[in-house]
Amino acid sequence: MFSAKFFRSIAIGCIACFVVACSIPELVSRDVKKDQPADYSGSEDTVNFAQLNWKDFFADQYLVNLIDSALKNNQELNILLQEINVAQNEVLARKGEYLPFLNLGGTGGVEKVGRYTSQGANDANTEIEPGKLVPEVLGDYGFGAFATWEVDIWRKLRNARDAAMFRYLASVEGKNFMVTNLVAEIAGSYYELLSLDNQLALIREYITIQNNALKIVRIQKEAGEVTELAVRKFEAEVLNTEGLQYDVLQQIVERENRINFLLGRYPQPIQRDLQTFNVPMPDTLHAGIPSQLMEYRPDIRQAEQELTAAKLDVKVAKAKFYPSFRITAGVGFSAFNPAYLIRSPESLIYSLAGDLVAPVINRKAIKAEYLSANAEQVEAVYRYERTVLNAYVEVVNQVSQIGNLQKSYDLKLQESQVLSQAILVATELFKSGKAEYMEVLLTQRDALQSRFELIEYKKQQRIALINLYQALGGGWE
Repeated sequence: MFSAKFFRSIAIGCIACFVVACSIPELVSRDVKKDQPADYSGSEDTVNFAQLNWKDFFADQYLVNLIDSALKNNQELNILLQEINVAQNEVLARKGEYLPFLNLGGTGGVEKVGRYTSQGANDANTEIEPGKLVPEVLGDYGFGAFATWEVDIWRKLRNARDAAMFRYLASVEGKNFMVTNLVAEIAGSYYELLSLDNQLALIREYITIQNNALKIVRIQKEAGEVTELAVRKFEAEVLNTEGLQYDVLQQIVERENRINFLLGRYPQPIQRDLQTFNVPMPDTLHAGIPSQLMEYRPDIRQAEQELTAAKLDVKVAKAKFYPSFRITAGVGFSAFNPAYLIRSPESLIYSLAGDLVAPVINRKAIKAEYLSANAEQVEAVYRYERTVLNAYVEVVNQVSQIGNLQKSYDLKLQESQVLSQAILVATELFKSGKAEYMEVLLTQRDALQSRFELIEYKKQQRIALINLYQALGGGWE
């Protein structure tokens, strides 16, 4: 009898499996584009300086100390680390779902049934032992172990576990990507701070130069060679230049506080080496080849892990169309009197059952989940392709920018040197009465502006090199 029912259940389950399998909707699939350019600039450069650890890439020890402190104390990074722990716990939870669930429990209580009921009549005429009838008030005591286990026939639970694992790995890569951004932002802010220091030093240098010119004009005014207007113009120029330094000082405070914020600490002075700003740029850039981005860019690896997880989600959703097989079992002891509780086999109880269930009629929710999982998979493919494309474009842009900035810097350096010489020439001509005071003022102003731009170009060069290091995937190790 039992065998007939069991095989009948198996047959019904197979028929249900066939019915639902035939009605699984068609999906739109999309393959990942794997074609990539061979190189960035026409050269097969197989060396990538992104392989350098950030402690080796940055030579300034003050900057290294700042980055090291930020990686320990940055609040946003620490928040992300907790999210990684959550993803790791999700893996453990999914792993536990396909293992048997075992519970231990016990019961205790009393019950009195009516004498004129079928159970009461039977109890009144039943002997537990010779000459001893069942008591009128019955207890209910028991303890045992109970287990349930869903047999993972279609790998539904294991695929869900693997998807959670890949999302955990994606969260780790997300943390690595954030580390690259944090390292790059601190380094960029540090060099912006150094450029502001150089601008402040330049302003103070020109204040000295302009004060010296003002003294000469005053002497010439007393000698009757120039008018009071020339003196006033020189005084105004000195005051204008002196006013510039306070704007730079405010920018220094804000930049220092930005770095302090990234380090997770309250405002305080930032120690720095001013000579680092004048270290020459490297003559050769090692950008490597595009295929190395797959290995070193954390955001690409993150998108890849999320794509793998999305593929597994589709398999999990598809497996819900098929029958699920669950086994339940239990074993223990039960008696109306604790004295009889551990008597075996009289008080021994056990059970074993199997359930085979398949969705047949109400499958809209499952179908919607399946279609949504497929749409999310296609979305993950596009997101992965966009991440790879964006990484390649970032590297190309930074390589081009470094080259163009170097050319602009060389021309601006020549301009600055010419204007510095022009200040000396204009001053001498003014002393001899062969040049107007406005020529001296305009020359000084042009020279100051040129040197300001020279510092700006140098800062942009440093930041572009840092951005290239970041774009190539360096800085997270």
